[in-house]
Amino acid sequence: MLSYAEKLTGAPGEMRESDVEALRDVGFSDRDIHDICAVAAYFAYVNRIARGLGVQLETWI
Repeated sequence: MLSYAEKLTGAPGEMRESDVEALRDVGFSDRDIHDICAVAAYFAYVNRIARGLGVQLETWI
């Protein structure tokens, strides 16, 4: 799961059906795979929006 999320984040153009099959092979359902993909993609999206707009972290973080 983490390898899939890392690859999706760092090299999305290299994703293949075999990446999905590898998750199925270890027991993840299609719903699980969808959720993994959606969370990783959303996190990347939100970070790019924040960085693109120059959002700064709160000082307490």
